[in-house]
Amino acid sequence: MSNRLSKSAYLFLLLFLLQIFGTLSAQPARILNSGEIKLAIKKLNILGSVLYIAAHPDDENTALLSYFSSGKLLHTGYLSMTRGDGGQNLIGSEQGELLGLIRTQELLDARRIDGAHQFFSRAYDFGFTKSPDETFSFWGKEKMLSDVVWIIRKFRPDVILTRFPVTGEGGHGHHTASAIVAEEAFKLAGDPAIFPEQLKYVKVWQPKRLLWNVFPQIWLNRKVDTSNLPKLDVGEFNPYLGQSYTEIAAESRSMHKSQGFGTGGSRGESIQYFEQREGSYVKKDLFENIDLSWNRVQGSAKLSSLLSQAETAYNEDKPTDIIPLLLNAYNEMDNVKDDYWIPVKKQELKEIIGSLLGLWTEAITKDFSSVPGQDITFNAMVVNRINYPIKLKSINCTFCKSDSVINSALTEGEPYQKSFTVNVPKDAPISQPYWLINEHDKGAFVIDHQELIGKAENDPPIMVKFTLDLNGTELTFNTPLLYRWVDPIRGEKYRPFEIIPAVSINFEDKVFLFPDNNSHKITIHLINNSTGVSGTLRLSHPDGWKVTPQELPFIFDKKDEEKLLEFTVIPPPGNSEEKIIALAKVGNTIYNKGIIRINYDHIPIQTYLPPAEIKVVRLSTEKTVNNIGYIMGSGDNIPGYLSQLGYNITLLSDNDLVTKDISNYDALIVGVRAYNTKKLMTRVQDKLLSYVSKGGNILVQYTVNRDIVVPNIGPYPITISTDRVTDEDSKVTFVDPASPFLNYPNKIDQKDFNGWIQERGLYFANKWDPRYQSVISCHDLGEKPLEGGLLTTKYGKGNFVYTGYSFFREIPAGITGAIRLFINLFSERKDK
Repeated sequence: MSNRLSKSAYLFLLLFLLQIFGTLSAQPARILNSGEIKLAIKKLNILGSVLYIAAHPDDENTALLSYFSSGKLLHTGYLSMTRGDGGQNLIGSEQGELLGLIRTQELLDARRIDGAHQFFSRAYDFGFTKSPDETFSFWGKEKMLSDVVWIIRKFRPDVILTRFPVTGEGGHGHHTASAIVAEEAFKLAGDPAIFPEQLKYVKVWQPKRLLWNVFPQIWLNRKVDTSNLPKLDVGEFNPYLGQSYTEIAAESRSMHKSQGFGTGGSRGESIQYFEQREGSYVKKDLFENIDLSWNRVQGSAKLSSLLSQAETAYNEDKPTDIIPLLLNAYNEMDNVKDDYWIPVKKQELKEIIGSLLGLWTEAITKDFSSVPGQDITFNAMVVNRINYPIKLKSINCTFCKSDSVINSALTEGEPYQKSFTVNVPKDAPISQPYWLINEHDKGAFVIDHQELIGKAENDPPIMVKFTLDLNGTELTFNTPLLYRWVDPIRGEKYRPFEIIPAVSINFEDKVFLFPDNNSHKITIHLINNSTGVSGTLRLSHPDGWKVTPQELPFIFDKKDEEKLLEFTVIPPPGNSEEKIIALAKVGNTIYNKGIIRINYDHIPIQTYLPPAEIKVVRLSTEKTVNNIGYIMGSGDNIPGYLSQLGYNITLLSDNDLVTKDISNYDALIVGVRAYNTKKLMTRVQDKLLSYVSKGGNILVQYTVNRDIVVPNIGPYPITISTDRVTDEDSKVTFVDPASPFLNYPNKIDQKDFNGWIQERGLYFANKWDPRYQSVISCHDLGEKPLEGGLLTTKYGKGNFVYTGYSFFREIPAGITGAIRLFINLFSERKDK
């Protein structure tokens, strides 16, 4: 019989761990301090839950989450409908799925601070919308209802709170949609006839009530009397934690670094109001008439008594004195028949016991990755740091063939260590974020297994289990396999262990642009993730495109070796958009995945394995200027694509902007949000306008309408608004068909606005000096035309252009019409 797990058995094991252990972070288990232990012991006797529902990362009310989790000691959760994939990014150039990975981890970091659990639906953040109807046309309303019902049934909240109203005053269509599905799911979750396929895994559940967490400004606008509304003061101080809930909330919210949401903590009263929406009426306390004690679990009287005794007996000076009581309570839990609160409280109780013991468990590998079919070696260690009798019975792991029986007493302060070598099965799944395994559609991720829906992230591919004996009571402590290193500045750091393909194939770009019939060399980075391997690499290409050579051989001697392989690609004579796919053959196995690692200090390193493919675009465009200076803002990928088109691009540093002569550039392009993120723009604005007046061309991309560092981004007054057009297919009208920006060097017509992605544009101007000319307009359904998305003006001998159109999305996606129009905006002749 084979000792290797089949793929289906391995999946079952992962799902079993998912249900029992929940998500484990890329860190060893945290030891609670004495104040946190006191709160955790009190929480053992509180059986209540609350679920907060909104649309995006950063929508959540972190003060409320902190208040419920650390103050009221409730089982607290936040359901974000999306992962924020369609948002902006202030820390880098990642967009789409990559930004979703960053924001997922930012949310998990926030939850580690405020103590709540994190959930997601399958909804993909496809960008800003103005109505719930448009949102549901992308997400699929029935699909979202299924997800929210599933999470309600799984988490079993007594109370549900929504961040946004159903009336649309939340501003974003996603916001309103999140409230609508929350209210409808509230009424459906208790009905066994609704989504009966879920009942294979969960039971029906009917929350007691649903309330809207009111925005004060909305109430002010409605002129509503708040005196009779239920309210909470979340500014209260928690003496066990040494912080108010609003201070905790500030730390939690500041984790949303990609959105620039760092915030200071407030001290003192902070009132939150609520409007009753569904369920039983509440006068004051949101948990009125809800039993939060063990009385709600039949046969738990003895258990409740033991936990109460432990709470009374806890002494910070002699913390281990209550361990016998806690062990008795742990054993008593086996006598209580309950499928929800007993597993939850057992896990909480184990965390308390581990913290009282100062118990340290870890499983550390010398390498952060391996490939299916290979052996890995890791060191498992456990340390008893308190003088309390503990016996280590055994150690086991996900791919271990059997328990490693130890039966050894753990002496205080002496680490017990054991080295393990295990084989990663050849059919072990690779460490791809589960929601990205399948290609998502326009509005939702495609997830094959019901049990995964709602999960914040993958469970670790390898778990190590330490079985301990404490005075005859057997406890298991689980830790993920991690890689550890010491950074000379940041100190001890960890990252998740991952299983990846033997070979990774990375194109240097997602898109390659061919402005003419000339061939171009495309470079591929081939990375060895295994030991010595050899094979061949070829590019699968469509008819009309030519690639030479047909294939290239490669040989790797060691892991992490990287080779650059070049192919020559010849485009067809006419316009064409196709995909070229890279395929590496090693033995009888074909590899077709790239690898992207996202590395920021504030989140664990994230790995994504995209398809190894490149979009190739043959487009017709004219080139009349050459030397372009680019002022990077918050980050975009446009400069690289302009280089592909033959432009000589210089990324201007802050020092360049201050000291360099910029008159030799044919044009200057200002990146997205530069006037929000670069304070230096205040110093160089006069220099930039002088450049224009002497005959230069400046193109300024979108600027957020708050925190602009200069009084005017242009030579004449211009007011940036929040106006945007979310429908990427909205009809574009030529306000000034004769404008040179629509005619030179590329003749722009309606076909150039086909195929745009996510949106037309954002942060359009809504007021401007009459010396600006509007070039084009568009609008969302039922709204007035917006003419402030592309404004131009002569200033002296040169041209100034402001655009809110989303070229930062369209150009990296290879949208040919957007590329042709963008070229026009910086190519206008100086003498015209």
